[in-house]
Amino acid sequence: MHPDKAKWDRIYSERKPTDPQPAEVLLQNRHLLPKQGIALDLACGLGANSLLLAEQGLEVHARDISSVAIERLDRLAKQRQRQIHTKVLDVKSQPLQPNSFDVLVVTHFLVREMADELKAGLKPGGLLFYQTYCRDKVFAQGPSNPDYLLKDNELLQLFAGLKVRVYREESLLGDHNQGWRNQAMLVAEKPNEV
Repeated sequence: MHPDKAKWDRIYSERKPTDPQPAEVLLQNRHLLPKQGIALDLACGLGANSLLLAEQGLEVHARDISSVAIERLDRLAKQRQRQIHTKVLDVKSQPLQPNSFDVLVVTHFLVREMADELKAGLKPGGLLFYQTYCRDKVFAQGPSNPDYLLKDNELLQLFAGLKVRVYREESLLGDHNQGWRNQAMLVAEKPNEV
């Protein structure tokens, strides 16, 4: 068994069965989603983003290494009468097919080496919604290992070549008791091929 699978199965088994909350990058920017198309929620966890995408009318595929998370998502999707194509999968081990998705969502998952693959997996005109934790944090939240934390403006560098539509990273500026802290978000569009 992959060590990450055991870790995430344990984490999701210990979580209370509450409704998962979608990521802010989706909540704040869902008006940018297409009315139809194919979406992938990569490393989906309990699937809150998948459920939101399905409620918006998209054909949703959700992948995660944790069978516990996928089983919970399957149950919740059935309760809400939403169809989501789920798969237990180490997303790092199976590359995305090029030009496959109209929407790609990645939250709280950072594997820098996958950036080019993610860009290639988008169809021309497709949208990437990305949100994860930063190194410059106001308070302890998320991972502590710098390998899983974004450097300043790193999302912009990782996804260079895409058209930036939304970017937010407040870092340590201003009044730390206000604003949206500890994470960066990006919505970017793959250019149409000429």
